[in-house]
Parts: sequence; structure tokens; C-alpha cells
Amino acid sequence: MILLPGLIFILLGKPGRCLKEDGDFIFDGDVRHFAVSTNTVYVATDEKLYQLNHDLTLVQSLTQRGILKGGKRADDQRFYRVSERDEWNATFSVNVLLPFDDNGTLITCGVTDNGCGYCELLDLSDISKVLYSEHVLVGPVKRSSASVTFLVDVKRSSPETYILSALQQDKSTTTGFSLHSEAVYLYNTNNKQTGGIFTYISDFSTPLFRTKGVAEFVDGFQISSIIYLFSNVPQDAGGSKVRLIWLEVKTNKVQTMRSLRGASLHISDSGDKDSRLLASSVVPGGLPVLWSGVFSVDGGQTNTELVMFDISPDLTLRTDEDPDFCNAVNCDNRNFKPKNLKPKKVLLRQNYMTSVLAVRHKSWMVFFVGTGDGQLIKLAVDNNYHTTCPRVLYRSNDDRKVFPKIHLDKVDHKHVYMAFQNQMKRVPVSKCSTYKTLQECWSAQDPHCVWCGSNSCTFEDECPDSDWLSVPDDYQQKMVSYNVVKDGTEQITLNIQTHVTVGQKATSNFACQISASSNEFCSRGGPLPQFPQCTCILSNSALPAEGLAVTVKIRLGTNQWSEQLKLMKCSDIRGPPTSVLCQQCIDVGCVWSQNGCSWATAGVKNYSVCQMVESGMNPSKPEISSITPSVVSFYGRNHAVLSGHNLRDVTRVRIQADMDCTPRESPVLNNTGVNLTFHIPSTDKKGAVKVCVVLPDGSCHANAEITYRSLPSCTAVTPSSSWISGKRKITLMGSYLEFVEGVVHSHALQEVILPRNSNSQNLTYDTPAAENTQEVFTSNVFMKVANETVSCSTSITYYPDPEFTSFTSTKVGGTVRITIQKKADKLELSKAELSVRGIQEEKSHKCFVESKSKSNETDSFICVINSTLDNNFQKLEITYGDKTVPLTPVVTNSTLRMFLPMLIVLLLIPCIIVAVVIIYRSQQKKLTIKMNRRMENLEMDIRNDIRQGFVDLQTEKADLMENVGTIPFLDYKHFASRIFFPESEALLTSCIKDIGQDTVKVQLDECCQALSRLIQDQVFLTSMVHALEEQKTFTIKDKCALASLLTIALHSNLSYLTEVMEDLLKALMQQRSNAQPKLLLRRTESTVEKLLTNWMSICLYGFLRESVGQHLFLMVSALTQQIAKGPVDCVTEKALYTLSEDWLLWQAQAFSSLKLKVLFAVGSDGEVSEPLEVDALDCDTVEQVKEKILSTFKAKFGFPYNTSVRDVCIEFEKDQSFVPLEEVDASSEVIGEVTMLNTLKHYEVSDGATIKVLSKKTHPPLSPQGSLKDDENFSGKYFHLIDPDVDENQRKNQEKKKFKVKEVYLTKLLSTKVAVHSFVENLFRSIWGMPQGRAPHAVKYFFDFLDTQADNMKITDPDVMHIWKTNSLPLRFWVNILKNPQFVFDMEKAPHLDGCLSVIAQAFMDSFSLSETQLGKNAPTNKLLYAKDIPKYKQEVKAYYKQIKDQPPITSREFKIFLQEESKKHENEFNEPAALRELFKFIQRYFTEITEKLNQNGAPSELTEQLHHVKSLFDGLKSCSWS
Repeated sequence: MILLPGLIFILLGKPGRCLKEDGDFIFDGDVRHFAVSTNTVYVATDEKLYQLNHDLTLVQSLTQRGILKGGKRADDQRFYRVSERDEWNATFSVNVLLPFDDNGTLITCGVTDNGCGYCELLDLSDISKVLYSEHVLVGPVKRSSASVTFLVDVKRSSPETYILSALQQDKSTTTGFSLHSEAVYLYNTNNKQTGGIFTYISDFSTPLFRTKGVAEFVDGFQISSIIYLFSNVPQDAGGSKVRLIWLEVKTNKVQTMRSLRGASLHISDSGDKDSRLLASSVVPGGLPVLWSGVFSVDGGQTNTELVMFDISPDLTLRTDEDPDFCNAVNCDNRNFKPKNLKPKKVLLRQNYMTSVLAVRHKSWMVFFVGTGDGQLIKLAVDNNYHTTCPRVLYRSNDDRKVFPKIHLDKVDHKHVYMAFQNQMKRVPVSKCSTYKTLQECWSAQDPHCVWCGSNSCTFEDECPDSDWLSVPDDYQQKMVSYNVVKDGTEQITLNIQTHVTVGQKATSNFACQISASSNEFCSRGGPLPQFPQCTCILSNSALPAEGLAVTVKIRLGTNQWSEQLKLMKCSDIRGPPTSVLCQQCIDVGCVWSQNGCSWATAGVKNYSVCQMVESGMNPSKPEISSITPSVVSFYGRNHAVLSGHNLRDVTRVRIQADMDCTPRESPVLNNTGVNLTFHIPSTDKKGAVKVCVVLPDGSCHANAEITYRSLPSCTAVTPSSSWISGKRKITLMGSYLEFVEGVVHSHALQEVILPRNSNSQNLTYDTPAAENTQEVFTSNVFMKVANETVSCSTSITYYPDPEFTSFTSTKVGGTVRITIQKKADKLELSKAELSVRGIQEEKSHKCFVESKSKSNETDSFICVINSTLDNNFQKLEITYGDKTVPLTPVVTNSTLRMFLPMLIVLLLIPCIIVAVVIIYRSQQKKLTIKMNRRMENLEMDIRNDIRQGFVDLQTEKADLMENVGTIPFLDYKHFASRIFFPESEALLTSCIKDIGQDTVKVQLDECCQALSRLIQDQVFLTSMVHALEEQKTFTIKDKCALASLLTIALHSNLSYLTEVMEDLLKALMQQRSNAQPKLLLRRTESTVEKLLTNWMSICLYGFLRESVGQHLFLMVSALTQQIAKGPVDCVTEKALYTLSEDWLLWQAQAFSSLKLKVLFAVGSDGEVSEPLEVDALDCDTVEQVKEKILSTFKAKFGFPYNTSVRDVCIEFEKDQSFVPLEEVDASSEVIGEVTMLNTLKHYEVSDGATIKVLSKKTHPPLSPQGSLKDDENFSGKYFHLIDPDVDENQRKNQEKKKFKVKEVYLTKLLSTKVAVHSFVENLFRSIWGMPQGRAPHAVKYFFDFLDTQADNMKITDPDVMHIWKTNSLPLRFWVNILKNPQFVFDMEKAPHLDGCLSVIAQAFMDSFSLSETQLGKNAPTNKLLYAKDIPKYKQEVKAYYKQIKDQPPITSREFKIFLQEESKKHENEFNEPAALRELFKFIQRYFTEITEKLNQNGAPSELTEQLHHVKSLFDGLKSCSWS
């Protein structure tokens, strides 16, 4: 009787059970939720709730349709379920589906169509029985909400169960009943609990659990007394972070919520700014609590990783100290730092992962992973976190996304449930039965599979008598391994190890038989076999040179198998050290060490050492530039083309997924040396795979990628018919059609038609002919993909060829119009499919088909011949497909009747044309007069603008004040730290000592002292730097940080730092010398390049402060004053006076200068100071006026005003009273939704007006207003001098604004240049000047070092030396200073000032360039601005370089004394222990790689011991501290 409802659904044609294959159920709506009880599966769709047996046979379904009855208000209405046949006006959308096994109920909660919450308790064994219902909101309101709900058990006097609901907060969502204010709720599950069922109020008060931002909850569960919650939380700087929350189960809800503790999950050390958790599953078992999560690496859905963490709760943390979650009304301003958890292992990298289920089987952890392209992947992991080969258990033909949850069948534990859009599948957890041999069964590395009794691969419980064997408890590459040991007496021992797990019966019968071609291979005195090992002492200690073949027969229970081994004398395996030779060495039981083969000592084979050995091929290694096609279906592709270089010796193409153990190889079919052809093989798994090419020695080179996608599918065809003669153009529509290599019809299976063209969604081809028939029939369509055939869901109907009956022709003007008659048919022939030619006196004329019309029995086509000939055509030739048919004309009486109306129409046309021309000329004349008037006005405006620009340029004087008072130099440590850490505020603050501490000598503790001693060893330090730089995960940002940390740690020993830098530079030069020596030091791509920047900054600080600083500050001050002389747009920061075209404010209207009398309020009784004269513009905003007042105050008195701009308000004296000036008020002009900032002109402030300055603290304004620039959408809400892009009709003030042309205002760039030119020249000459005829010590020393290295490298090109020196000094140091004066002075840099400094810096670098740039009218203005000055500067630079070269060399002793003095000047200014701690983090992260590099470089063993000692010291401390 259980199957009866499913049978009724099928008979009635309703989408209930799909019988296409076992373990498959298709629903009549999209799956929204599904849950698994002991032996039942519950599925909620849009309008139904299904109850299925564990094998997915239908038990029954319950409709979710109903009617709402009650009042007009939503919260007065009640939901009543109705049958499927009755009328309905609402549905109950289930958002919570929880089987409560202990209570025998199914909890379903959600919302009805009026937005009200609704819950039901259903009988777990019969969902048609509603035990209880209530209109209450439990769980999320929206189905799309990122929320989780599950049951938790609380231990009280008697165990109680609650519904825990963690909700994504959505302030905009309200329901008819309530608004969610908490992020986490605990609801009752029965009426016996305090407050009744579905209540979340506790015994004492409302439990609080809130979030700082909008948290997206992903998963949650309870283990023992701990509740785990996982969420994605937005970061303040953008992106998101993954958070874990622990809650302890207490005796009541409030205490449970207050036990909140949190941690952050980081999948990498780079910050995880864009990582998101997509799905998760806890690994069953005790402590530690292992958990797996599917993470998106970049915030999207494509780049995903399966990562394992230890999430054991840390109950030592203080409760309710979390930055994102709290037990308070408001979670803002919580500056707690959560605990950070790092992954145990990245288990799998696979695109589009969407779900994961973790189970334990024996000692293995098994993961079932669902993907967005319809795959279920199985991955086994041992206790050492070693992963086996991923296996595909299920693969859909299309890209159906797997539901975020996968569940295990709780009845047999041999199947998992996975859901797609409207389908549920029950997939076996293993494919044991597909493995036919013992080797296949073992090699699958599947813990679920055992080889049973020498005949089948199956599940363990299906194998009788415990006579089975399976994979071991840990990962092994081979079932049998062996090694050959030779002792001091020349005796050779063969050790054989079996790597299997066996049943109880099999262990009692273990035997080995070892034999070779020689009579007695093993001596009789050897040890007996003892599972899992056999030992053979060779009777003859000499092995033949060609090797010895050995057969090992092994018996375990009734299972028997044999292994073929080959033994060789290890010392005979000689040759250049290659990966192939290494593998050959290990294959015969020897070991590979120090690039040679030797006898084994003990242990198992280690093939990983061969990965470190380079191939022995010649330097002309193969390279891959492209593979066509590079995206294929999982059936593969025939005749793919691989292009590249040096491919002549390639024999095979190897294809391997990232974490695949068994690469596939395809032979090369055709090879030209630059192109080769091969077949891309089919695969079980979709996704990207790596491709390399194999040489005869077995080595694989180059790296490319092929992506496997789903199969092509066709869903529609147009047209859907063809004529019997064939060659009709058909278009298939579907997905992945670019993978189709040919099309086949069922009536002509031997004929493969190549596509005419194709893309992902469309494919066109020509139909094949149907021979020997004139009957109507249907032909099925198939697509050829590689060596497989994929059926199309559509078919083509064949009809007889079209029958054309006659035609008539009529002359119309200079053309001939022809009407063709055709018998009506079902071919739906279009005009584009016809080609018509008219035959007249044996000449052929093209007839262009223009239209088609239909009647009951006839179709008509009209075509036109563009000819002045008469309309007498003997015949037409009509072509469709590749068939051409002739057609003769017919004459009818209707021809004359058709001609008369056409003649009348032709006579009327000239009259109409004349009337239109007269009207058009009249309107054109009026428009011309109006346009001329406008052009005259526009021309006048542009003349005035050009004249004013000319006047400004001619009268511009460098009248900027040169007395700028005391120069606000930064002290040394703040200058240096801004150079060292320009982008890392955390490192900057941690490595600088506070004021007052910089005179105290800090004593390093033991661990820091040990690390300090270690980095004082040059061999270690250079090896460490090289080791780190060889790692792909060591980014440029890491390299810069490493260089700066080393600079601080070695600041007290600059001489040693200089030696290290020279050593690293020499190594860098050797790398670049064979490639492009001119590119040396051009960018900061290595540690030493950043080290050089820091070194120059230290050594040139004195020169910068004494010789260059004053000129730099004067230049910056002059630029600032010049910019302030003209308008500056407050919103975009663009200015009328600037050096950068990008920052030019050419849209500004006319403005005038004002002199304001500014009074400062003194005290709170109304007293004011003496007036201060301040220059301003009538177009300045209120904020700009404040800034100019405070700037003038500082320039006048030499110290800043005691109140900041934010805390100042100003008033304007008008009619003997003071009016407050505000950025925006009720009088502000509004255009559309954009508000104009108030200016002095808006308030009608005149020249000489009085302004009073007050402090907001002592004189609070009537309408308090913060800075508008704090608004995130400041530039979208407000405008100043540049009008918003809105309709002119929206303006309140309709006055016409002048039309502006940008190019007219380019003279302002020149005006600005003239004003500051002397300051710029003085600055440049102070940089390349020579005080007392000598360059700074560091410059002379380093330039001599570069000259010496060039001589050593036989570089004679003087241009190379010039470029090296330019890249090391001006580019690496001076440009950084010119563009960032805030590194030198205590000042802020405005955006428009930054634009001007970039132009000056560009001119500075152009002065050092050797190339001659040809500038034309299209050249950028920043190049043109200094074009005339650059040649003069270039000569000065060449003279500067020559003077340095001619200067007597500085001795090593002199320079060493200079460095010691620089160290002594600034000792104790940096926090050396903090830098050492940060350095150790790099060492810890790459400890293995550094150790290997030391061994490669032949470093003394003492160094390695010292490194391990440092590690042990740091490991023993939570942090490095000092007394």
C-alpha cells in the first residue's frame, strides 16, 4: 500500500516519482529543505511536503496550500490547509524542517503569504496528521536568508530540547507578527517548558545575542555540551571573515547565551580578506573536534577549497568578549581580538564546491563533496591527513548545482542523499563492485571496499567468514614495497612489506614464497614470514649487472597474489642525476641520496626525493603556448592541437588533476616541432587539469591547463523540418554546443555532418538527404562528442521538397518586381533560404527576395531585380539548399488591374515631395538664424576666456612668500618607519618606541638574543633570504616586510647590513646579467631591492635634512599657496591652478577675491581678538573658508590655532548681527537629489566682511552638524563647482551658465609652472648638487660598487651603468621623497597636491632618462610642461654622474666609520625585539625550506643546530618578552 500513492501520481501524469533509474526522485517543485530521520526522508518544496522511505520510495505528500481567514489586518488572519482540488489563496512556505526523533514529531515552521509566521507539529511516521499548529515566527522570514536552525539538548533536572535558530539580520524585513531583533534564539519544543511551545523567553529574562554587522550563518550543530555556530561576517575594510562561535549548554537559555566565546578561521596567512565559508561538516569522533569546511578563496563561487580545522573549544577564553557578537543591546565599539584558528590541512582544491559530508570509516575520515556542476566526489583521508585520490561517485551530464547539505542514509550507511533543483538522488558511498581484481580494489584506496575471498570487491559486511583484505590504516602508494640492505659483511637482505588490513581469518594464514632464476635464491637460515613482513637473506651476495628478476607469491587466508620485483646492484645505477634515474634507483629497492644511488638501510620507499631532482635533458626544454581547444566536455576531444616551442622530441602528453594520483597520457599523433596533435582523453571528473609534455626519458615539462565541462545538450531546433533532398541549414539551441564535433541523423547513421559554425548556445549544420523516399518521416538527431554519441531531445521532420508553380513580373520605375507562387506545405520556408535569378536573353540577373505572404493553398514570395530592362523573363532559377529548380512565367488578367493603382500612386509622389521641400526650407531658415546667434555668443565667451588666460600668463609672478617659518621636520625614527612600512600600520607602530623610551637600552631575552646571533651569520641570513624568495607563497609584500624587519634588527650594525646587501645584490645581478641587465633595480620585486631603498634612506637622511629639506618644503608650500589662489572643487578636489591636467578644474565659473576680517572668540562672554586679514574667494565653501582662516593663523603666528577645523564654526556679520555659516542648510540649492554646498557667494559675503570664529565646545551651534565628508556617499549627495549630471529643468535657479572648453584652460597649468618654477629648479639642483665638491658618502660608495660589479661582469655599455645608478638612487629614493613629502614633514597631502607632485617627479625622472622623447600635439601635458627644461637638466645630471665618478674613492675604513656614526646617532630608537619576533614568524612558516636551503648550500651543521635551538626557544614561549 505504500507504493500506491506513487503509482497514482504516475498514472495521472503528475511529477511524483521518476522511474528512470534507481535512487532517483523528481518533485513537482524546487527542493527548499530536506531532512533525514532514522528511516525516512522529508522534503519540502514550494507547495508540498513529501515523506519518503529511506530508499526514496514515496510514502505520501502533504499539500501546503490553504486559505487565509480572518480580519483585514495580517496578524488577524489564520491559515487553514485545504485539499489540492479546493480553491486556495495562500501557501505555507517551509523555512524550518526538523525531525524530532525523541518526541516522534516533525517540526515545520515558515511564513504564509501574508508575511506571518506559522508552525506545525506533524506526526513523524504520518505527516498528514497535524498534532499542533500556531501562528508564530520561528526561523527566518525569507527563504533566501543565510540562517541555520537545529535542535539542541539542555541538561536540566530532566533533559530538554530547544530549537536553536541563528538568523541573518535584515532590518528591512518585518512580518505581520514581529521583527527579529536577536541573531540567535532558543525556542521551546513542547508546552511543558516554561512559557509553552515555540517561546524563546527564559525563566528570568529575554536572552540577548546580537551581531555587530549582518552575519551570514552557514552551519551549526551540538557536540556533547558545546554548541558550534559558523558564519561569514563583513569586515570594516571590505570583504568578509569566517567566524566560529562556541556556546556552552547551561541550565537556562540566558546562561547558555552568556557563555559566548569566539574564534576566527583563517585558511591562509595573507589575511583572508575575501574568504567565505560555503558549507561545512563536522568529522564524527571524540577530541580533538575535527571539522571540514568548503571555503571560497576569493569571495566568489569558482575558486573553492576543502579545508580541515581543529575546532575544539577553548574554554579558557573569557565569555562575551567578541568583536562581532555580544550579549548586549548594541555590539558597536567592541575592540576585542578573537582567537585565530589555522587549518590542519587543505584537503582538496576543486572549482565550484558547494557542499560536504564527513563520516568516519574504521580509522579513515571520508568526505563526500558536492559541486556546482553536478558532481559528487569522494575523498578518503588518513589520521596523518594524507589524502587519497579523489573519486567521482556521481556526475550529471549538465551543470546542476548540488544542494548545500548532503546526508547519510541512516539505515544501511552505504548511501548518501544529494539534492538538485527538483530532484533527490540516493548515491552509493562506493563503487566497490566496479573493481574486478585485487590490485584494482586495493588501488582504489577506498576504505569502504574489501577484497573478499579472491573473487570480488565488496563491502566488509557482505564478505562471509572475515576472509578479506583491504587498504591499511594509513596511506601507502603500493600494496607491496621492498628494499635491499647490504651490511658490513657484504650480506644482502631483501625486506618485503605488505601494506594491507586483513580480516581475522586471513591473518592466521600468511605465507611468502620468494623465487628467482637461480636455484636457491634465499638462504635457509633466514627468519620466518611474520605478517606483514617477509625477509629473504640472499644466498649469493653478488647480483648480475643486468639485474635479477624476482617473483614473490603472497598468501593471506584464501587470497593469493604475486609481485614481480627487480633487484640490482645499487652502485651500478649510475649516470647524470635525473628524476628518471632516481625513480629507477628506488624501484629496485635502493635509496637515492646526494644525487646518487646507494644501498638501503631501513624503512619504506620514498619517491618524493625524486621530485627534487632536475631532468637531465638539454637546455632546450619544451614550452607550451596554447592548446586548442582548451575547454572540452568530460568525453574529451579528438585531434586537439598543442602549440609551443622545442616540441620535436615530445612523445606523449600527460594530463593530471591537481590532487589526482593517476595521470593519463595520450600519444602524440603528428608533430612539427611547434605544433602537435593528440587526443584529449575522457575523464570521470569535471574541472581544470594540468597538462605537460613527456620526453623519451620520462620527464615532463611545461605547464598548461585543460578544463573539463558538462556534456553538450540541445533543447530546441529551428527550423524543425527539412526537405527530402537535404542541405537545409538547421540551428540547434542548448548548452556547451561548442564541444560537438559532428551531427548524425537516425536515417543516415553513417554520415557525420560537420557543424558550419557553433558557440556555447547555438550550432548550425546542413541536414543530410533522405534517399529513395517521398514520404513524411521523423529523424532523430545525435551529436558526436569525441568517441561518444549524445542524443538530442529534439527531432527533425522530413517533408517532400517545395513545389514552385509559376511567377509574374511587373516593371516599377527602374526595377522589376517578381511574384513567385508556391504550393502551401509545412516546411515554413523563409525568404532567407531562397536564392532567385532571372534569365533574360541568356543573361542571369540576381533577384533580391523581399517578402513572403501566405494563403490557404499558396505561398507567395516577392523579389526585386535592380535593372532598367523590360520585365519579360523567360524563366527563373530558384535555389534552396544545394538544389536549383527552373520556373516559367504565367500571365493573368489581374496584371492590368494591379498596374492602375500603382500608376496613381507614382503620380502623387512628386506632389508630396514638393510640399515637404517647401516646409523643410522654411524651418531650416529659422533654425539657422537662431544657431548663428548662439554661435556668436559662444565665440565671444571663448574669446574672453582665452584673453584672460593670456593676461594671467603674462602677468604671473613668483610672488609666493618664501618665509614659511619653522620647517616641521619629522624625527628620524618616524621618517625611517614611513619609508620602511608605507602600507603596514601595524608593523610601523610595533617597531617604533614611544617617546621617552628611545633613550633606554633594551636587554633582549634569551630567545631574541639567540635569533639576533643567528642572523648575524651571513651564510644563514643569505640562505634564509634565498629560501624564502623561492617560495611561490612568499609575496612581494612579504619581501618588503622582511627587508624592513632586517633593517631594524640590524640597524645597530649597519656595516654588516651593508655586507649582506652587497652579497644579495651580486646574486641578483647574476640572475639578470644573461637576460636584461638594464632592468636591474627597476622595480621592487626582491628583498634586496627594498633593502637598498631602506639603506639609502638611512644613509641619506642627514643630507636630506641639511641640504634638500628646506628646498623641498618651500616647493610644497609654494604649490599649496598657488593652488589656493584659485577655486578648488570641494567634492572632486580639482583645482583651477594645478600642474596636472587630470586635476584641472576647467568647469569653474567666474570668481572674485575677498579680504575678510576675522575675529576669534575669546572666552565665553563674547570677547573677541584683534581682526586677522584672511584672503578667500567668493566661491569657497564654508569648510574651505575655515581651513584658510586656520592656515593664515598658523602662518601669521607660527603655531596652530588651539581648535581643529572640525570643532570650529564661523559666523558672518550681517545687519549688525552674526549669521551662522553652514555647509548645508535649508537655503541650499538642490538639483534633483543632489545638494550644492553653500559658498560665500551664496551667503552674499562681500569684500571686507567680518567673520567671527567660535569653538563648538564653548559655543554649541543651534543645529549641530558633523563634517559632511564623513558621509560615505559624499560625492553622490553633494556638489560644489562641477555641476551634477542632471536635467537642467530640475534647477531652481535657471540662469544660463557659460559653455566651457577644457583646452582653453590649459594655460593655467603653465601659469602654475611659472609661479613655482624657481622653487622646483632649486630643489632639483640641491639633489644633484655637490656640497664642498663631494657627493654624500653612501652615493659615492654605492656608485663605485656598481662600477666594480660591471667590470667583473664584463659590461662595457655606459648606458647600462647610467641606468643602474638611476634605478638605485633617483628612482629608488628621491622620487619617493618628492611624491611623499609627508614622509619627511609633519603635514597632510591633499589629492590635488599629489597630482602636482607626480608631474614634478616625472620631470625629475625624465632628467635622468637617456632616451630622446619626440613630443607632438597629442603628447600628454605633463610631458609638454617641462619639455624645454629637460635637455638642460639632462646635461646637469650627466655632469653630476661624471663628478661622482671622478671623485677620489672613499676607503672602506672611512665608510665603516660613517656607518658606525649613523648607527650610534639613532641607537635605541627602534623596537628591535618586536622586529625579531616578526622575523621569526617568517622563519617558522618556512622552517623546512630554510633548513633544506642551508643543507644545499653546505652550511655548517652548527648553523642548523642553532636554528633548531632558536625554534625550540620560541616554541616554548607564547611571546618573546624582556624584563
